Amino acid sequence: MSGPSLRQLHAHHAIHQGALSGALTKTEEVEDLLRAKEFEVARQAADHLLEFWETRIISHADAEEEGFYQEMIQQNSELKKPVADLTRDHDILRIIAADIKQLLVEEGLSYEVMKQFHALLVVNAIHSREEERMLLQEPSV
Repeated sequence: MSGPSLRQLHAHHAIHQGALSGALTKTEEVEDLLRAKEFEVARQAADHLLEFWETRIISHADAEEEGFYQEMIQQNSELKKPVADLTRDHDILRIIAADIKQLLVEEGLSYEVMKQFHALLVVNAIHSREEERMLLQEPSV
C-alpha cells in the first residue's frame, strides 16, 4: 500500500514540484559551470544531476508503480489505460537516464547530454501534470 501523500493531490503535487524544481536548479548549475568553462566541475555536477534523477524522481516512479497505481486501478478499473500510459512515461524517463549514463561514459559531458537532461525535464513535467489530472483531481460534478 502506498503512503497517504501519494493519494492526496496537494501532497503529491508538492512531491512533483520539489523534485522538478531540484532537477531544474541542478541542470542550470551544470549549464552555468559549462559557460564558465569549469569542465571538470561541470562533469561532476552532471553525475550528481543524473544521480538526483535516479534516486529522487525515478525512485518515486518506482514507488508509484509498486503501490499507488495498482491501488488506483483496484478502485477504478477504467484507469487501467491511463496507468499504462503513465507507466510508459516512467519507462521513457528510465531510457533517457540510461542514455545519459552511457553518453557520459562514451563522450563525457556534451551538448547531446544536456539535450537529454532537458528532455527529462520536459517529459517529467508533462507526466506529473497528466498524472495529477487523471488520477488525483476530484471529478467535476
